[in-house]
Formats: sequence, C-alpha cells, structure tokens
Amino acid sequence: MKRKIYLATLAILSAAAIGSAYASKSTENDALAIIGAKINLSQAVTAAEQHVGGKATRAEYERHKGQWVFEVEVVKDKQVMDVKVDPMSGKVLAAVVDKSDRDHDRDHED
Repeated sequence: MKRKIYLATLAILSAAAIGSAYASKSTENDALAIIGAKINLSQAVTAAEQHVGGKATRAEYERHKGQWVFEVEVVKDKQVMDVKVDPMSGKVLAAVVDKSDRDHDRDHED
C-alpha cells in the first residue's frame, strides 16, 4: 500500500515538474532572440530583394532546423520566393519558389 502511494506521489510530482518546465519554456518571447543577430530585419529584406530581384511582402525572424534565420517572402513578376537570410553574415542561405503560398487562403479577403 505504501508503495502505491509512493508511486502515485512520484508520478504527480514528475508531472508537475514537467508541466512547469514546459510552461516556462512556452512563455519565452521568441522575438528576443533577434538580440543575437548581427544584421537587422531591413538589411535581411534588402539582401533577399537583391538576390531575387523583386519586392518583399513579408519578413520574420524564426527558428528553422535549429538555426535562427530571417525568412523573407519576395515577389518577382508572378512568382513568390521564400528566401532565408543568415542573421550573422547577411548572406542568402536559400531561395526557393513557394509553389503553394501557405498563407494565401488565410490572407485572401473577398
């Protein structure tokens, strides 16, 4: 009987500890991560626009595959490109055609 009470108490304490760790991590402000970047958002936008030869429509600082990057959406003619810019060097890491603009349905208003 004592063992069952001990195991139940241990399970409750473990769940509480895990919940607390998760809660503290989920309340961190990701925007503060930009403090470590050596370039700013407008420099990343300029690099992306020059790389593609178009105009930026959206830009954000986000974590991609464990690394912080500026992700800039650039439009040239009728093509949308997703451009990733290194926050330390300002170099373009990748530029790919966005075949299915993920936010098109959400942004489209009648």
